[in-house]
Amino acid sequence: MGPKTNSRNSDYAHVYAVIMAGGSGTRFWPLSRRKHPKQLLDIFGHSTLLEQTVARLEGLVPHERIYIFTNELVHGEILQRLPRIPARQIVAEPAQRNTAPTIGLAAHEILRRDPEGVMAILPADHVIKKPAAFRSALKAGCRWAATECRSVVLGIEPTRPETGYGYVRLGELAKRIGGQRILRVEKFTEKPKLPVARRYVASKRYLWNAGMFIWRASTLIQNLQRVQPKMARELEQIAAAGGIDNGRALKKLFPRFEKISIDYALMEKLSGVFAVAADIGWSDVGSWAVAYELSQKDEEGNVRPNNSLSIGSAGNMLVSDREFLVTIGVKDLIIVETGDALLVCARERSQDVGKAVRELERLKLNKLL
Repeated sequence: MGPKTNSRNSDYAHVYAVIMAGGSGTRFWPLSRRKHPKQLLDIFGHSTLLEQTVARLEGLVPHERIYIFTNELVHGEILQRLPRIPARQIVAEPAQRNTAPTIGLAAHEILRRDPEGVMAILPADHVIKKPAAFRSALKAGCRWAATECRSVVLGIEPTRPETGYGYVRLGELAKRIGGQRILRVEKFTEKPKLPVARRYVASKRYLWNAGMFIWRASTLIQNLQRVQPKMARELEQIAAAGGIDNGRALKKLFPRFEKISIDYALMEKLSGVFAVAADIGWSDVGSWAVAYELSQKDEEGNVRPNNSLSIGSAGNMLVSDREFLVTIGVKDLIIVETGDALLVCARERSQDVGKAVRELERLKLNKLL
């Protein structure tokens, strides 16, 4: 008996989206807080990053096949923002355990609903400027992953030698689907040093790992049983108790999981992994400096709201929806005002905002977190 596949004529009827929306978003403090993380900010468009993630699935995955996994602090707001997604499919995890346990929990839910279910894992806090290209890449990945035992990563064609991302090394071309290249993955590499990253980009044999994965739910569970047997047993225990519908069991059992990403837990240990090489205008928007680059600027290169004035100032990003901001003779700053906090930061140091948040935590200034 040959491998099980979905029909090409099924119109992706077995595809489910699993959106990861549990991050705390510390790098966009003071605008982002524990109760209002990056995925719920609307500074990157006319809606929040989470809502944009859902909108990109229009025409491919209906709302009844979308799951969102988040935390208890923002669960209520997500329910309000996304009323068309069934409430039971917006899941508040009782503890943060990174991506592997979450994805395993989602796989059991999807397999229970649909033995042929294909699950696409999507972060909720990324910017994708080419949504049509994204859907094309996602469709190709779903078609390829519909065959048992295949795992697919949506890899991003690198534009620079970035040291903050993971990379996948590409092997031979396996197939072309709808104009998209499906390539074998030879190796996953985490956050290389700059000279190594430069070699990777120059070789044109590597893609960025953006945390977007596709498998059949059955394939994911089988791989966990083989590679992470303890986690697999714990997931089966939750599934047997009712899965996401049994809040009491979830609250008791989920915190027992090891904190581990799906990359470390599984992807780096698998064979039969493929990549779709995607050019989708992707950014993980990892800092205020990146937000500046993505935003529309005035003639002096400032990103600023209408309630502001800039005199002899250039290259700044001003954020405030309350106070009138004035800059005079300053350059390349990030200035963010929220009523209870003010951030003034050199744009090139915006990666250090997370350090400030950790210091606030150490000082127990919880009202600012």
